[in-house]
Amino acid sequence: MGRGPGAHHEQRRAEIADAVLAVVAERGLAAVSLTEVAARAGVSPGRVQHYFPAKRQLLEAAFERGNELSAARIRAKVGGDPAAAEPRLVLATVLGELIPYDAATEAHIRVRQSFQSYGFAEEGIAARLRALYADLHRQMADLIREDQRAGRVPATRDPYQAALVLVALAEGLAAYVLTGVASAATAREQVLEAVAALYR
Repeated sequence: MGRGPGAHHEQRRAEIADAVLAVVAERGLAAVSLTEVAARAGVSPGRVQHYFPAKRQLLEAAFERGNELSAARIRAKVGGDPAAAEPRLVLATVLGELIPYDAATEAHIRVRQSFQSYGFAEEGIAARLRALYADLHRQMADLIREDQRAGRVPATRDPYQAALVLVALAEGLAAYVLTGVASAATAREQVLEAVAALYR
């Protein structure tokens, strides 16, 4: 079942999305075009356009692929199964993935923040982002709530509000890193301090 036309289609889409991320990593968002992505993926521009008729759709695919690769890195860092890891470790790891720290994560975050900008003008994308963030905030709040039950986080903390603020802090600092306002090390330090403050 996994080897039919559908599987091939998804594999090709993933390869093209990987090519978008590679172009962004090497040359920035401005370099993303059908021609550049096709050359990187080893296919014709027409083939890229067949899967992704518009540049926005290329960025959307790269956004999704970047999130998928980020989730894999998170699993590796917490020992394979986030559900079995310490909540604080998972919380800090997820937040750390929102801040670029190498070429791959910088490409992911550039695409992520660029795709978010489409949500300012297009309600369909904004609605999708709201759903994605609601899920992320819920997962982060669940981690905080778990440590509340264990007595490690004060009962007075609002888990959802804390999760929202932590994600916003990480993404705001990521924008500073991408524009050279702050270093990745400084951004990560500030996020870890914010997590530590939650536990005090």
